[in-house]
Amino acid sequence: MATTALRPAATYRTGLYEWLTTTDHKKIGILYTFNSLILFLIGGIFALAVRTELAQPGLQFMTEATYNQMFTMHASVMIFWVVIPFLAGFGNYLVPLMIGAPDMAFPRINALSFWLLPLSAMIALLGFPLGGAASAGWTSYSPLVQAKFSTGPGTDLWIVALTLVGTSSILGAINFLVTIFKMRAPGMTLFRMPVFVWTILVTSVLVLMGTPVLTSALIMLYIDRNLGGSFFNTALAGGNAILWQNVFWFYSHPAVYIMILPAMGIVSEVIPTFSRKPLFGYKAFVFATAGIGALGFSVWAHHMFTTGSVYLPFFSLMTFLIAVPTGVKMFNWVATMFRGKIRFTTAMLYAVGFLSLFLIGGINGAFLASVPVDYHVHATYFIVAHIHYVLFGGSIMGIFAGLYYWWPKMFGRKLNEGLGKIHFVGIFIGMNLTFFPMHLMGISGMPRRIADYSATAGWNDLNLLATIGGFTIAASMLPFLWNVFITLRGGEPAGDDPWEGNTLEWATSSPPPPYNFDHLPPIRSERPVFDRRHANDVPSLTAGH
Repeated sequence: MATTALRPAATYRTGLYEWLTTTDHKKIGILYTFNSLILFLIGGIFALAVRTELAQPGLQFMTEATYNQMFTMHASVMIFWVVIPFLAGFGNYLVPLMIGAPDMAFPRINALSFWLLPLSAMIALLGFPLGGAASAGWTSYSPLVQAKFSTGPGTDLWIVALTLVGTSSILGAINFLVTIFKMRAPGMTLFRMPVFVWTILVTSVLVLMGTPVLTSALIMLYIDRNLGGSFFNTALAGGNAILWQNVFWFYSHPAVYIMILPAMGIVSEVIPTFSRKPLFGYKAFVFATAGIGALGFSVWAHHMFTTGSVYLPFFSLMTFLIAVPTGVKMFNWVATMFRGKIRFTTAMLYAVGFLSLFLIGGINGAFLASVPVDYHVHATYFIVAHIHYVLFGGSIMGIFAGLYYWWPKMFGRKLNEGLGKIHFVGIFIGMNLTFFPMHLMGISGMPRRIADYSATAGWNDLNLLATIGGFTIAASMLPFLWNVFITLRGGEPAGDDPWEGNTLEWATSSPPPPYNFDHLPPIRSERPVFDRRHANDVPSLTAGH
């Protein structure tokens, strides 16, 4: 069988010094993973504080100002320091392995991209001990940012922190694009790349086009707050608050796809492996991914229907239209499982959970594309339900599918399947208990971002149910953390290819060596490891070799 040697000279360092100074994409991917897990727990604590406050009418244990800080930092941490970096961590670890490259194109820039994240998170969280964290919501609409309660250091620290996150994202996107286009192994054409690599490619384009817009807006916002500017400050001549909304959402709606496309890529690797079938409609899936990326920049103003400042028919139509490529993907996933020999491992359970929960998030998003419906539920808890079904039911479920699937490759040991399934059941039940009642709250008029509500509004039981669900999610994380602990100390050895995967990362050892591959198998399809495993069964694969 023809092979390609890929062993460069390597130097070795050990211990903490190696982890602090590494430029190995695999170690950086693991650093992303554990940094995101720590911040996931912090963001989760903020969420529990919010849900505990709302469990019953009346202010329970925090002031309105503290509540504003809690929900602002919960959303900010989860979006900017958990979901986006978590998925970038998978990309860092897997993209070079999946395309047969020895490392990322720019290893030192890759390390810089990571280390900007814990630094920026510490800056954002520093607001709590310095007099108050950011409290104007993760959207930081300009009138709120200029308001009296937002004059402390927290909002300025938040702006600086997000600017650093944006810098990290831009550097990472450039690195991914150069790596994918310039470092693929011989035979790895674009249409032989794993779907996960395609989702990282499209995501990197979205980051590169959208993030500089938000970064520029953050700099202008900082000037408004501290240097007498009047970009968005309506109290001064020339200030335009709607301009902030346009610029913010021009990035932040594509950011939804930045957070969901890599999760779709993860699910697209997990489902074929555990269905024992190739992904149905590979090229259709690739084109659907590109379509979502292209359409993602044409829908931002559906967040602004009620402002009266946008052309409603166009943005309503484009929002409905983006459901088409998403529907193609949903059909392809279901068709892949149809008549497959499905193995319900923990990773597969999370993938199926992703399909069911993301479907709900997509359907209620289609409702929001209708202008009359959006007018009714805008700024209510229906929106909170929608975004959590997309980003928790979608992104987070995809992330856990990826963790259980690739953990053996990262560490050479399997996470315990029994504990994993307990984790899945708890998080699936808790997620639905928490966020499904929010649809009903929103339809009945409960506004988002309120610390208190009337005891006669009819929301008491629904809020209590949502709070119970939030604590169920928190409890479900305990078996996961114990699973990680015992696995790192001595879990079941996994072997190089425990799931009989299809893509190149399964062609090397677990964990891979610093140089990734001793040899690469011939790459003649999007499933080179499957081809190698079954080469003797298909004479045409070995003809002439």
